[in-house]
Amino acid sequence: MRNPRVVTVTPNSDYTLVLTFTNGETRVFDVKPYLDKGFFRELQDMARFMSVRSVLGSVQWSGGQDFCPDTLYLDSVSIEDLEPESRTERMITVTHE
Repeated sequence: MRNPRVVTVTPNSDYTLVLTFTNGETRVFDVKPYLDKGFFRELQDMARFMSVRSVLGSVQWSGGQDFCPDTLYLDSVSIEDLEPESRTERMITVTHE
């Protein structure tokens, strides 16, 4: 069985993405470890980072950067596993955008 695919994505100003998957899970993916690699460096520009969209079960930016859906799922953290104050900040971001 393959991993779930991305349905919605919400970018945050701390270079994380709040992802909702086809199985109903909401998870947080940290893009910071990739920001000094190759063409992901372009995402250091906040306007570019905020251009992320859900595309075909994954995410993609206006510059063509993307991640494999499996990477997004396996390397993300369930929002329930975050520290309570961090979870609240993320949920506010998701709810109000």
